[in-house]
Amino acid sequence: MKKLFTILLSAMLLGTMAIGFTACQTNDAIYVDTNAFFAPFEYYDGDVIKGVDVDIMNMVGEKLNKKVVITNTDFDVIIDNVASGKQFDCGAAGITITASRKEKVDFTNPYFTSVQYVIVKTGTMEKAGTTSDGVDYVLWTDLAGKKMGVQRDTTGDIYLDGEINATESNPDYGFNGALYGTSATNTPYDNAETAVAALMADSIDAVIVDKIPAQYLVNKNQGLSCFALYYDEETATEEQYAICVTKGNTELLNAINEVLAELGEEGINQLVSKHLGLGE
Repeated sequence: MKKLFTILLSAMLLGTMAIGFTACQTNDAIYVDTNAFFAPFEYYDGDVIKGVDVDIMNMVGEKLNKKVVITNTDFDVIIDNVASGKQFDCGAAGITITASRKEKVDFTNPYFTSVQYVIVKTGTMEKAGTTSDGVDYVLWTDLAGKKMGVQRDTTGDIYLDGEINATESNPDYGFNGALYGTSATNTPYDNAETAVAALMADSIDAVIVDKIPAQYLVNKNQGLSCFALYYDEETATEEQYAICVTKGNTELLNAINEVLAELGEEGINQLVSKHLGLGE
């Protein structure tokens, strides 16, 4: 009987500790999920994760008087992690707003507009044209027959998969049907840096990734060039970043939106400039 009582008492204490830990997570800190291989928005500086999104969330922590705990995970699990609400309160990783993601999580107001870019070895692809404001671009049709690399579950992956799997009988599966019936392929990688390493090793022909990370990776690696990815000479492959929050967490959602409004476009651009080139 004494042994049984001891076991029951221990179980009760453990349960109390678990409840206390959960409450601590909920009340004293903001737990942020990210993928720290998307400079300048998030990257490792030694063992520390830094970046635009990190700065934003630290400002939110100051506003709410809470500690900010940032954890690196694979990008493709961030939405589900935040949706469950078990370990993370929000996800900050240059995440693009999409209809399917909005079904699982709440999004803040968008804070950055990006364009998809194509990274290639210099001299292996020619630009299709230059916009009136000086942006060199290639078209989706220029990717026909190429071995393409992307970061898994990013919008680049979604766009490319849609284009490749469009068919003549169902061209609407893709975003403009530009690649249907071709031998283009799509190889997903855990992050853009790994995809670029595969490009450098001639395992693939090109990488699709967002504009600022693409420019960062080109500057970091010799022998690479990048071009904006357009549907036609006037239409870029465009998207908007936001921070995702567990549904129902209005306090955190409102606080992040307040910080984003205080920063404004100029403040966000200053953070981008601050972190460009720092993810060595």
